Amino acid sequence: MIVKQGDKWVVRAESGRKMGAYATKAEAVKRLRQVEMFKHMRANWAKGIGKPRAKGAAKGKGKGNAKAMAMAK
Repeated sequence: MIVKQGDKWVVRAESGRKMGAYATKAEAVKRLRQVEMFKHMRANWAKGIGKPRAKGAAKGKGKGNAKAMAMAK
């Protein structure tokens, strides 16, 4: 939720935890959308959907794969 406190717009979690204070409402809305996106991503990861990959472990891309291919020859 977004609440006005003094001259700042504050993003708060459902639990009441402060997620950040912003000068404009537009900035607060942007942050709230980010928080919601990560919340949904975490829920999907828990279900085993779209698990994050390690850095550089994209499908067939990255330096690690080229190194492995060179060693295999």
